[in-house]
Amino acid sequence: MKTKTKKGNWVLILICVAAFLLAQWLFIGYRFSFGPFKSLGDIRMRKMEGNASACSMEHVALLEGNPLQGGNVCFLGSSVTYGASSLREGIPEYFAARFGCSITKEAVSGTTLVDNGKSSYVQRMLHNLDPNAHYDLFVCQLSTNDATKNLPLGEISDSMELDAFDTATITGAMEYIICYAKSIWNCPVVFYTGSRYDSEAYEAMVSRLMELQEKWGIGVLDLWHSSEFNAISDTERALYMNDNIHPTKAGYRDWWCPEMERQILEYLSR
Repeated sequence: MKTKTKKGNWVLILICVAAFLLAQWLFIGYRFSFGPFKSLGDIRMRKMEGNASACSMEHVALLEGNPLQGGNVCFLGSSVTYGASSLREGIPEYFAARFGCSITKEAVSGTTLVDNGKSSYVQRMLHNLDPNAHYDLFVCQLSTNDATKNLPLGEISDSMELDAFDTATITGAMEYIICYAKSIWNCPVVFYTGSRYDSEAYEAMVSRLMELQEKWGIGVLDLWHSSEFNAISDTERALYMNDNIHPTKAGYRDWWCPEMERQILEYLSR
């Protein structure tokens, strides 16, 4: 009798654990469009005004005669590059439409610059991107996940050799990505920041990126520092952003990307 009771208790515990995990995955799928139930998030995202079909990148006009037209641009990033809150239409898709270029999009939500597993920026760059490909521009997202997870910032190396960088730190990972992209694809390398939000850790990452710009001569599409750019109304913010980090289609198309366009054209004209 006692054995049956124990087995019954274990079955009940397993059912409770399974129900809890299922509820978690359902919530994550609905709220963040991530995991096995990410389609639930798509349902929610489609209802947002900023993700209406009128905000699609298919309505973006081609900029004739731009320096990226007919070229190939590689994007490395996480959820902001992926378009987690915009039904997967974001910066790469804007570039393709506006500049008339092909895109390679290597983006996985929740991943970090810091090399802490097979899904890190560094590992995906090494294993998922073709070293023999031709890229006219390499664009890397300054990931907010490193800041959210409070990963170590690290120090700038005195070296410019690939094996000198500590990829277990944010700075080391950025330097590794810059060095590798420059040496393998021999093309301009650009990082982009997110718009301003309340994060001292991300602010420190942006400051470090500016220091690396001086060392490596990379481009920085800076959406962080301009008070004018970040001074949008509450109504605009509700339209443009799903949260403090992730834009909607309208947020990318009508707020972020026109400013990124201005900055990238200025950088490429130097």
